[in-house]
Amino acid sequence: MQTLVIYDVPSDKIRNKIADVCLDYGLTRIQYSAFLGQTTENRREEILGKIKRQLGNQEGNVQMFVMCDKDLGKRKGIVNEPKGNVGERRK
Repeated sequence: MQTLVIYDVPSDKIRNKIADVCLDYGLTRIQYSAFLGQTTENRREEILGKIKRQLGNQEGNVQMFVMCDKDLGKRKGIVNEPKGNVGERRK
């Protein structure tokens, strides 16, 4: 199943740590605070556990959505790259 993790966390330090957790589990950054990738149920639980520890009692909102490949295939999007950075994605 595909897993989408999105978050809104005011602290730069915690936000970066959450991004590191997502990257460590092979998720791909699709927006500044959004990651997508293939995971199992056990891996999703591990990801949420690590994110919960990073967030602690600090302000933040983290959401995880699970979808099948068929539904992900129906995704629509618009991506306009910044001028002057052809072929280079901002992170």
